[in-house]
This record gives sequence, structure tokens and C-alpha cells, in this order.
Amino acid sequence: MKIGAFVFSLMIPFLGALAQQAHNPIIFADVPDMSMIRVGDTYYMSSTTMHMNPGVPIMKSKDLVNWTLINYAYDRLGDQDELNLSNHKNAYGHGSWASSLRFHEGRYYVSTFSANTGKTHVYHTADIEHGPWVSKEFQPMMHDHSLFFDGGKIYMIWGGGRIYIAELLPDFSGVKAGTQRVLIDDASLPAKPKEGKAGLPAEGSQMFKINGMYYLFNISWPAGGMRTVIVHRASQLEGPYEGKVVLQDQGVAQGGLIDMPNGKWYAYLFQDYGAVGRIPFLVPVKWEDGWPVLGIDGKVPATLDLPANKSLSPGIVDSDDFDREAGQAALPLAWQWNHNPVVDLWSVTERSGFLRLRTGDLTDDFLSAKNTLTQRTIGPSCSAAIAIEVSNMKDGDFAGISLLQKNYGLVGVRMEGNTKSLVMINAMTGAPQELAKINLKQQRIFLKANCDFSNKKDTAQFFYSTDGHHWKMIGNVLKMSYTIPHFMGYRFGLFNYASKEASGYVDFDYFHLTIN
Repeated sequence: MKIGAFVFSLMIPFLGALAQQAHNPIIFADVPDMSMIRVGDTYYMSSTTMHMNPGVPIMKSKDLVNWTLINYAYDRLGDQDELNLSNHKNAYGHGSWASSLRFHEGRYYVSTFSANTGKTHVYHTADIEHGPWVSKEFQPMMHDHSLFFDGGKIYMIWGGGRIYIAELLPDFSGVKAGTQRVLIDDASLPAKPKEGKAGLPAEGSQMFKINGMYYLFNISWPAGGMRTVIVHRASQLEGPYEGKVVLQDQGVAQGGLIDMPNGKWYAYLFQDYGAVGRIPFLVPVKWEDGWPVLGIDGKVPATLDLPANKSLSPGIVDSDDFDREAGQAALPLAWQWNHNPVVDLWSVTERSGFLRLRTGDLTDDFLSAKNTLTQRTIGPSCSAAIAIEVSNMKDGDFAGISLLQKNYGLVGVRMEGNTKSLVMINAMTGAPQELAKINLKQQRIFLKANCDFSNKKDTAQFFYSTDGHHWKMIGNVLKMSYTIPHFMGYRFGLFNYASKEASGYVDFDYFHLTIN
């Protein structure tokens, strides 16, 4: 045996062990503002999807690494024009924000808040996987709050920079009179540079009680710096609190702590990663002098001593042939609607094996179109292919596949009079531009969108095919960009809207997702 071959043979067990490790990011997709609990040997996590419905996704894991969507906290947050995409209003970047997930005396609690409703919302159930959820709501809207049970009382901790605490009424109908007060006057202080410029003030509160001590996690973004994890601790809930920076690396921040049955601790956090969105990381934690110490020598590790990551499909995203057996849900949990859907304008039963999208309100603006059905895009790269049948479109209809964000891209079939065309739209500048238009004779066409998020390349291309096998690019490259107005990673979207006459429809035969 040659020396090189001998050395490689010795390395095989090491390489095999390395392959069994988990790697960061834990989920290469937009799953921000995580809140996490452990019940026995099972972990549960809630996240933010804002203007998508159903909302507040709930995920489940047995190993902290591989997660499966199991439920949503609500079907509809409210009925305001903004949430319905009505009267030229929208909820992009709003809807519901950071949630708080808790387990207390046999019940699961998820709370969130919304600028659209102006309220704080609390949902609770005895069965987190199947429900039903009991819904409560009250004013005021508590920004980035942490629901906290302690000493037989229920609290909310919330705020930005200045952190507040208040006791809730036992039925979650509101704040107990006279209990609101300032908990920490300036939670940003530990991360402020000497010149005193705070940048993003401390927010994202998550409170924990561990070994009799209270720990409040916040995120701050000092001017000229990066997202930073701040922890305050106290021996009593009311304080006084002392604070320190516990992690400042790669902008990985905002989250809290989770312990394993074997006694190991991790911090769950996320990182802004361009157009794919805000992606979850796990960071090992050890305890020193009663403080959580995050990372390895203050750094976020690339690998973790946890089971290896598996595919995000079918747990979080999934292909769909729209075949439904008796008793199955109309839509798998991987799907979410852009804003509240109009329920009588879509079906998976009118034509077996197809998703039918009918047109309703008239618009000539893709971002105002109701009933766009979405799924997350996935890094480092992914693609989605669809087959669509367009024989029942009406004059002014437009239907196809999109990459949804403020600076969107799409390819679809447009009906003008009795003529159909294949059209590619690129809105990467913020204004939609029609960059290709091809006459179409077929009544069944195949469309595809490819995304590349590797090394924050953030590019996408669109393709079409007449047979589903041979593909041609259409239009130009979409340079994707994460914009604050939408505050969400790019999503694949199936759309159909009318600009002249309602009630036309298209049938989607399948949505086939590939993750690379």
C-alpha cells in the first residue's frame, strides 16, 4: 500500500465521524425570531412569518438539529384591510412579529404581537400538534415580548432599549392594573461603544429562570458593529439586573437558551444571510460563575457535536403533486398564503390532482394580488418547477411562478385578448420591468425558478419548457435583495390574478422542489 493511501485509510473513521456532526446553519432558510422549549425529550420551536397565513409556525425536533413543521398558532390573525390585501393596503413586513413559546402546567402557550391589529395575542392548547388553540388578545401591543410564568403569576417582559415588565390577568385578557414598570432602563448599555451610540437598541427579550437566577436575553446592534447578544441576570425577577455582552461574532444573535436531557446547553440564534433571509444557528454554552458563556472561545462553531443535518424536505419545505386522499389536509404545512386568502377562490378538489387558483379582485400589481401560495426558498441553492394549464384564463389574467419579495421576479402566462404570451418580469430595481415576451400556443406549459444563495450570491434565473424536460432561460438574472419593507427571505409563489375580468382560472399540476 502506498503511503498516501495508507494515511487516507487511517483518516476514513475520522471523516466518517465528521460527517455525522451537525453543521451551522442548522436551517439554511428563513426561520427568524425563534423561541424554543423542551418538554421531556422533545423540542418545540416557534418562529416569525409576518404577513403569511396561517401564522406563527410551530416546529418539532428530537435532536435540536432536524425540525418538522407540525402546526401554526393561528389561521388568521385578524380581518383588517392590511391583512386582507384590500383597499390598496398591505401588511408586508408586519403581520405578527417575534413570538414567545412556553409550556406551563400541561399547556402550551404561544404569544405574539401585531402592529396591524395593535394588540398582543396569546394562543394556548393542551395539544401543540393538533390543537385546538384558545385565542386571547389585548392592548397594548408589546414589542418583542417574553411570556413568563413565575411564582403562580403570569408576566410579560418587552421593549426596545428600555425594557418593561407587567403582570397579566389570569385569563390573558389584559394587563393587571398598576403592575407595569421599567425593568431595565437601558438594556443596550453593555454593548454601547465609548462614544455612546447605541445603533439598534436592545430588543428581542427572552426571559429564563435557571437554578434560581433570572436571565434576560436581548439583541443589540451597536453603531458600526454587528448584532450582539446581551444577557442581564438577577437573583430576583424585579431586579436589580447586571448585564454583559455574551456573544459578538458573525452577527449571530437574538434568541435564548435550551438545555438537553443530558445536561448540555445551547443557545439558539440567527444570522442575517442576504436574500434567503434570517437563518438559525446553534451555539454551545457552558456556565462560568453563574453566567452563560456562548461559543468556542467566543466564536460560533461551524460544526456541532449533535446528529447530522438531514434534508429540510419534507420537514419544512416540500414538493406537492396536489393529490389528496380522504382525510388529508387540503394543503401541507409547508405552504403559506401571502396575506389572508380568499377561501372560495382556490381548491384542490375541483379537479383531482391539481391546485386551482381562480381570479377575484382586479389588480395590475403582482404584490397586490391575493391568493399567492408560497414556500420558503432554501440555501445554498434550490429550484422549483411547476406545470400549469392555462386554457381557462380570461383577458387580462396573469399566472405563473414567482420569487416573492419587494424586488421580486416571476415568469408566467399573460392573456391579452385571445392571445397568450410567456412573460418574464424583473423588479430587482424596485420597479417591475418586462424583459421577455414569447408567444404561446400550448395550453400546458412548464416553468421553473432557480436560486443561488451560496456565499450570498443571491441570484435567480427563470426557465420555461414545452415538454418538462428541455429548459430554456427566459429574461435575465434576478439579483435578489433582502428589503426591510418586506422583512422576509425570498419565497417561491404560485400566483394568478386578473386585471380586467374576474373568475378565470388556472390549474397547477405540481410543484417540484429541488435543494442543492
